[in-house]
Amino acid sequence: MKNKSYIGISFIILVFGIYAIPKIIDRLKGNDLVEIGPVPNFELTNQNNQKISNKDYKGKVYILEFFFSTCPSICPIMNKNMVEIQNEFFGNPNFGQVSITINPENDTVEVLKNHAKNLGVTSKNWNFLTGDKKYIMSLSNKGFNIYAGQNDKVAGGFEHSGLFALVDKNGVIRCRKDAQGNPIMYYDGLEKEGVNAIKQDIKLLLEE
Repeated sequence: MKNKSYIGISFIILVFGIYAIPKIIDRLKGNDLVEIGPVPNFELTNQNNQKISNKDYKGKVYILEFFFSTCPSICPIMNKNMVEIQNEFFGNPNFGQVSITINPENDTVEVLKNHAKNLGVTSKNWNFLTGDKKYIMSLSNKGFNIYAGQNDKVAGGFEHSGLFALVDKNGVIRCRKDAQGNPIMYYDGLEKEGVNAIKQDIKLLLEE
């Protein structure tokens, strides 16, 4: 009877292992990161006067921000943190970055090229994008649901969110959960905690 019991228990453990191990592996690969939804389609012009779309990032993990080059407040902090992230993953062909200007009337191809140079951008997979203002504002506010708007009463004439979007290799926006178990949606691009969090989650997605 004891032998039959041991055999029965061993069988249960074996079955449990067959079903549980893949799930454990999936969690280690970062599959516990929440899927928010597909990244909105976009096509704009980069600092090298090339057309760039979300399709160019297929197969890559990437982060995306909205900014403008003459921003006197949060953009320099965001750009600095983007450079830190660039340096962390420099040389990885499966990682990219996107910075979209909300002031395309000023931020021409030439301006963005110079801005990228001054920041110390060296990654070939980091595109600074410009295009039609109405299109970009719609992409930010409706496509990503990341606030951006013109306001002549604030310094610089524009106001916007300091958030970074994280996109996986399949073009799906992903995020972690907060302490209460709720999806954070986007990552804080201004604070060290948010930057460290997105770097950790980039590593998870690169392993998928």
